[in-house]
Amino acid sequence: MNEGDNLIVFLLIADAACVLVLLIDAWIWRPRRDPGATSLAETGLPRGATYAVGVLSLLILWRMFRHEAVDFSLMLVDVGALSGLVWALDHFIFARRRMAAAVAVGTAPAQVREPIAVEYARSFFPVILLVLVIRSFLFEPFRIPSDSMMPTLYDGDYIFVSKFAYGLRLPVSNTLVLPTGNPQRGDVIVFRLPPNPKVNYIKRLVGLPGDRIRVDDNNQLYVNEVPMRQLPGPAYRGPKQDLYNYLGAPTATETLGERTHALMFAKGYARSGEWVVPAGHYFFMGDNRNNSKDSRFDGEADAPGFVPAENLVGKAVRIWLNLDTRDGPLWGRIGHAIQ
Repeated sequence: MNEGDNLIVFLLIADAACVLVLLIDAWIWRPRRDPGATSLAETGLPRGATYAVGVLSLLILWRMFRHEAVDFSLMLVDVGALSGLVWALDHFIFARRRMAAAVAVGTAPAQVREPIAVEYARSFFPVILLVLVIRSFLFEPFRIPSDSMMPTLYDGDYIFVSKFAYGLRLPVSNTLVLPTGNPQRGDVIVFRLPPNPKVNYIKRLVGLPGDRIRVDDNNQLYVNEVPMRQLPGPAYRGPKQDLYNYLGAPTATETLGERTHALMFAKGYARSGEWVVPAGHYFFMGDNRNNSKDSRFDGEADAPGFVPAENLVGKAVRIWLNLDTRDGPLWGRIGHAIQ
């Protein structure tokens, strides 16, 4: 578990403790101090817990948004289930007890106040459910964490990924429930890293099941012994041009199937070799061909190797934000389709 995971786990435990305080207050302490259930004021401990839940939740969302350190789908499922459970328990058990106690002391039904913890649960549950459905079956946002897809995608790009491009899958388990399409050579795809499914990678699909892939020492790509056309482009100038030998690096356009996309050959080691893609698997490469840990590095702990079909997450379709470049936000990239 890395530092980002540890911080989020700590924040989650603290947030859960505050929620527990709110529930204990709502269902045990509050009925004793306010039998009529009319008070709008909260005592010190639950009031502090309420503020803490808000702050901790924002910190968790910010940390996950920036670093995607844990499974966001799992968190949505857990929080949604907890909100629904709290709402259901209160509706079927504690609300009736609260109303009966209020009537016993002469409080009108219209004056009975719902505990703030229950109000949160009732408000959050439908929102979380909607977000989970959209994120699981329609579009999911991702942040590009490295330079491996330059010049197509930059570190700091925020993108939308189509979750229905290759089939609808259940959140968390990633079980396929409805096939909707097949990956095509040249697609830019987000997938779960086979050695560590908690980690998402994004690369370009180069090899389909059964393909023979070859890359020579000059970075020429062959698919089933057919060279993929590469047309030289201008020397690279752009974000991070003063880092990692990028300034003046050769570029090209390459055609894979029906897709033409940009390539970059950073000044460094060109990974060559030959591979045969097993059945039910895919072969991926980065557009920054000399600075991409991809399927060519089969067997290394942080490399994907051959990616099984069940690890595919979705197709990258559009850039919607970029905040993390050294030269400032690249506003012109917002809304660009990913080729």
